[in-house]
Amino acid sequence: MEFVVLGWPPDGPTLRLDYRRFAYAGKFVMSSTGKAVVRDPDSDSEANSDSDSELDEQYDTDVVAALSFNADRTDESVLWYRYVTVRSDAKGAGLGPRLAAFVAPRAAEQGFQRLRIAVNNPFAYEAMHKAGFAWTGDETGVAELVLERPTSWDGASVRPDPVATDTYQAGLDRYRERDLGDPEASFLRERVDADPPSPCAVPET
Repeated sequence: MEFVVLGWPPDGPTLRLDYRRFAYAGKFVMSSTGKAVVRDPDSDSEANSDSDSELDEQYDTDVVAALSFNADRTDESVLWYRYVTVRSDAKGAGLGPRLAAFVAPRAAEQGFQRLRIAVNNPFAYEAMHKAGFAWTGDETGVAELVLERPTSWDGASVRPDPVATDTYQAGLDRYRERDLGDPEASFLRERVDADPPSPCAVPET
């Protein structure tokens, strides 16, 4: 698989993701955000074997995961991750966290110092902890939890010290306070008293 940044905001590229296989596919058509992707050319034939080949020609079929991002409107040192999406047949392989971690040192090269993301469910919360993020204690106006990390730790791309368990659990408690059904409720029960997940490996390319 190939990890690559396609472009940076505000002159980012557009992506044609298959709405049948990707959540938020329409968000990646916008050219105002930067984009990064995971490509797997070998997955094309498998993914398209039972689909409409004529319709598939409209899409970037070698993409298995994508991330969009834009600069903060008031703080030029902050880059916001807006949407992370993984193709339905590639979920569970850790591609989302690895792609998020991959972009971080490259954002540092662009002059960004901190990364932020707002997540609306415990699965995304868990995934972004694997990418080095931690809850800030803040929420957006639509009840998303705001997570943050530096683009690097003194040149290192992996968090040197683990996120405090109390901080990690405090964020999960916010989700526990909500009336969530399964599978979210079961996941939250399984994570009671658990430590934050281990950081994922950062892909070189």
